[in-house]
Amino acid sequence: MATWFQCKIQYAKFLENEKVKMVSEIYLVDAVSFTDAEARLYRSLGSTIPDFLIQSVSKTGFKEIFNYEDCETWYKCKVAYHDVDESSGKEKRFTSLMLVSAQNCRQAIERIDEQLKSWIIRYDITDVNLSPIIEVIPYVSEEEEMINSGRLKRVQAPEIDDTFAVEEEIIEEFDVEDEPLNDKQPGEASSAIV
Repeated sequence: MATWFQCKIQYAKFLENEKVKMVSEIYLVDAVSFTDAEARLYRSLGSTIPDFLIQSVSKTGFKEIFNYEDCETWYKCKVAYHDVDESSGKEKRFTSLMLVSAQNCRQAIERIDEQLKSWIIRYDITDVNLSPIIEVIPYVSEEEEMINSGRLKRVQAPEIDDTFAVEEEIIEEFDVEDEPLNDKQPGEASSAIV
C-alpha cells in the first residue's frame, strides 16, 4: 500500500513584467519516509524549478489516488461505507479519503463511482472538495528512473529456444532373485571388508 506525503514548496517565480513573486505549491509524493519524500521531490522538480525550499512535509490519509490524463485539477473526496468490524463483529461506519483528477465536482463524483462500481458494499460520497495539490508524483524505482531518463539502457535478454528433444533410454529389466550378485551361494559369508 502506498504512503502519500503532502509536500509544500516555496520558490521565486519571475513574472512577465520582470517582477519576482514568491509562490507556494503543494505536491503529493508516494514515498517510504519523510526523507525519501524530500529526495524524490528534489529529483522530480529539480530540473524545472532550480531553486525551491521545502516548507513542510506531512503524511496524508489518502487510501486511493485516481489519475486521469485529461486534466490537472485534483479533488479530495470522502467516501463513507459500512462494514463489519473484525474485532467486535459489529457493523461499523468507515471513511476513506480518495483523490481524483477531474474537470469539475460532477466529473469527480462520476469518476469515483466508476472506480468503485466493483464494490459489493454500499457507499456514499459525503464530501468533494477542490484540492490545492498541483501534481501527484507516484513511486518509481531508481532503476526505472534511470531508464526513463536515458542514463541506463534496458538490456534485452537473449531468446532461449525452449524446444528440446527428450531421449528415452530403455533399460533392460531382469529379475534380481534369479541371478546372484556374486559367485557366492546364498547363506555363505562374505569375506569382503566394508
